[in-house]
Amino acid sequence: MKNKKILVCDDDQGILEMLELILEDEGYQVVIEPKSVNALKRIEQETPDLILLDIWMPVISGDQILRSLKSDTEKAKIPVFMYSASTDGKVIAKAAGADGYLEKPFDIEVLLANIDDLIKAYPMG
Repeated sequence: MKNKKILVCDDDQGILEMLELILEDEGYQVVIEPKSVNALKRIEQETPDLILLDIWMPVISGDQILRSLKSDTEKAKIPVFMYSASTDGKVIAKAAGADGYLEKPFDIEVLLANIDDLIKAYPMG
């Protein structure tokens, strides 16, 4: 189950570092991308098993990235878990086609359980 690759895209360096440490500690390979403009290119290069995506980011928002992914037949298969501090984040995530959503600040145990469930539900490789 482990040794799966998770790409995290968030403009908040603190969250990126925290998620990287926690996910690596859980045995995942972690790729972090702080710039939303680079997210699609990184996803192309890395082919992650799961994507963690913040909704509110400068330049390109998480839901715009997700809509682009969903329009690509190959990448549409990658499960995407979104999170946000926004009150309407859940609505935005659902409308964009996210496979899961958590409100910030999130409980790490809940996040890990969600990641585990998604990776089990979408065995990619």
